[in-house]
Amino acid sequence: MNDYVPFHTPNLVWDSTIAIYLFLLGISAGTTLLAVLFKRSHKLIEPSQNWIIRSTAILAPGSIIIGLILLIFHLARPWTFWYLMFNYQFGSVMSMGVMLFQVFMAVLFLWLAILFRNWLASFAIVPKFVLHVIDMVAKWSNVIELFLIFLSVALGAYTGFLLSALISYPMLNNPVLPILFLVSGTSSGIGALIMATLVVGKISTHSDEIHFLHKWETPVVLLELLLLFAFFVGLYFGGGQKTMAAVNALSGFWGAVFWIGVVSVGILFPLIANQVANQQLKHRKGFMLLLASAGLIGVLCLRYFILYAGQMTIA
Repeated sequence: MNDYVPFHTPNLVWDSTIAIYLFLLGISAGTTLLAVLFKRSHKLIEPSQNWIIRSTAILAPGSIIIGLILLIFHLARPWTFWYLMFNYQFGSVMSMGVMLFQVFMAVLFLWLAILFRNWLASFAIVPKFVLHVIDMVAKWSNVIELFLIFLSVALGAYTGFLLSALISYPMLNNPVLPILFLVSGTSSGIGALIMATLVVGKISTHSDEIHFLHKWETPVVLLELLLLFAFFVGLYFGGGQKTMAAVNALSGFWGAVFWIGVVSVGILFPLIANQVANQQLKHRKGFMLLLASAGLIGVLCLRYFILYAGQMTIA
């Protein structure tokens, strides 16, 4: 199995486009979840002026739209995508995912419209009735936010359920995968928001936004490490082709991607650096950007690793 050429295994069904698609969906779900939690835990006088909210307004819909465009052009017949958008098949994981995207995007844009209502009102081209509708639904902000939290968690977990649908691949047909992808997606959301707020927003490293994101960083990374351990322990002791799948995945080219890209760069380096760094170093912009970049690289490597290594061994 380890003699296979990377990216060209004989049993390959989904390629790198899907890995990037899953990565972008994780960022969208992660940033949205964190932004809603931040807004609910802080009394923001003007939420639209906050850089976590502003960054999410671009990152969350932007990443999922780019991901869907990649998915559309990955189809054998891209022009049939509109048929998939409205012809739901409740027995298809892909079809249910499309429905989830539509509901998620609708609720996300509704929530953002409420937060950026005054900004929208400054544009003469925005009809008065639109502002009136926003004012009406704003009364339900609490319900909308709770529902958006649920949808963010569902979207993050869905990226794992999508791969679990490939039941002929022992490594992918794993119950831990949805939770692992949800947690790693949240990790990528933290990294993306830190980079956006520091680089674009140019906010202080001592700000409430950075403190909030930094508070989530270590627990999420530790949980991701625990889930990876549970993922492979369950796979290895599953016997038969499951054991073979674990051995194949953790050796050779994709084994190197896992141990170097996922574990060393994406998990251990940020984890250890945060523990050994003094307070002065921890609040340096360059240090924070380095750890955020390492976290994003690790999550991207994890998507590639799970996708490709998971398709090396069939049941």
